[in-house]
Amino acid sequence: MALPRSFGLGALLVVLAVLPAILPNDFYLDVAIRMAINAVVVIGLNLLIGYTGQISLGHAGFLGIGAYASAILTANYGWPSAAAMLAGAIGSGGLALLVARPILRLKGHYLAMATLGLGIIISIVLVNEVALTGGPDGMSVPNFSLFGFEIASEQAWYWVVAVLLLGTTWLALNLIDSPAGRALQAIHGSEIAARVAGIDTTAAKVRIFVLSAVLTSIMGSVTAHYLAFVTPTLSDFFHSIALVTMVVIGGMASIYGSLLGAVLLTALPQVLAGLEGGETVVFGLILIVTMIFLPRGLVPSLALRRLALRRRRA
Repeated sequence: MALPRSFGLGALLVVLAVLPAILPNDFYLDVAIRMAINAVVVIGLNLLIGYTGQISLGHAGFLGIGAYASAILTANYGWPSAAAMLAGAIGSGGLALLVARPILRLKGHYLAMATLGLGIIISIVLVNEVALTGGPDGMSVPNFSLFGFEIASEQAWYWVVAVLLLGTTWLALNLIDSPAGRALQAIHGSEIAARVAGIDTTAAKVRIFVLSAVLTSIMGSVTAHYLAFVTPTLSDFFHSIALVTMVVIGGMASIYGSLLGAVLLTALPQVLAGLEGGETVVFGLILIVTMIFLPRGLVPSLALRRLALRRRRA
């Protein structure tokens, strides 16, 4: 297992290192940055959905918490950027910890509806608190600064998100191969069997929900500073659905599937820019086709087909 993991990380490192040199202009670099941001969020979400089997339809709410924590604390109260990002991550983690136990007791569509409700509540608060958040019009966000150095250009932001993506991928790969990761996969397989084996299933689910929320919040802060502007649409229901779709398309219980899903569905709106409202329809069609022909997602399904072909040849 060590060799494939090293090979995958090495390949990702090479791609991230070479990409800025081959992209023709800043527009494509901007798309690459958005891909990397989404990929980090989707990796965290896949740990929750794909590996643990706990659906979340409101994860964009944590993205909004991180983004607005950075926006409000830096723009209105003069906080350092890193401190505001940390405050947003702690706030998201604290909220996730508070709601995780009652929410994660639910299963199936009950769990989906509960997480959907949480995301909707967060989005409504961000829209209605006009004096604090700017309401539907949003608010400006200062450049991210650390030790007197400001990150403002696309090139600088690319390297920041590239390091975050590489680090998150390494963390996730090590987590799923650890005893804690195997416990998460056991919960997905059969929660009753996992309990019989001595796994504290409630604690494990709470921990991965909090970790996923914190990762999402951090990338919300990154998004706010990168765009220099934030609106409540960042936390709305459709954004949550897009994130879940990235998980499903790329492949549940697949870290590299998360990367592929984020890349494909971040690029898709650019391809469909001329279709007004067509993006959501295409998302739905892609999801339907994938579930019919590649039910495990692109990466796991293609890997299984390749393995089956090898066995036939043998």
